Amino acid sequence: MTRLGLVVAQYNSAVTDPMAAAARDAAGERDATIGETLPVPGVYDAPLAADRLARRSDIDAVAVVGAVVTGDTDHDRVIADATAAALTDISLERDVPVTFGVSGPGQSGAEARERIDKGAEAVNAAVDMVETLQ
Repeated sequence: MTRLGLVVAQYNSAVTDPMAAAARDAAGERDATIGETLPVPGVYDAPLAADRLARRSDIDAVAVVGAVVTGDTDHDRVIADATAAALTDISLERDVPVTFGVSGPGQSGAEARERIDKGAEAVNAAVDMVETLQ
C-alpha cells in the first residue's frame, strides 16, 4: 500500500478544499493511504511542507494541491514557476515523488473551479510514480 503525504494550499480554499477531497477519494480508489495532510497558507508555501513530508520514512510520495488564479500583474506566473521548480528540486534531492496538483497560472476563479480534478490527478501520479520506481 502506498503511503502519501498531502499538502493543501488554503488560499483559494473554495477550490482547494474540493481538490483535497478529490485527492482523498483518489487515494481510496488506488488503495493508498494519506498518512498526513499539511495545510499551508498558499501555493508558494507548499515546498517547505512537501520537503518535511518527503523526509519521513513513513511517506512514499507527496501530492501537492493548490490553485493559482491570475490577477492584474504577473504575480501568478512568478508563484507557479517558483513553486514548480522548488517541488521538482525536492523530489530529486529526496528521491521521493512530489507531484504537482496545482492549477494555474493564467486562470480565472471560474476556470480554477473547473480543474478540481487536479487533486485526484496529483494522487494518481504519486501512486503511479511509487509503483514505477519500486
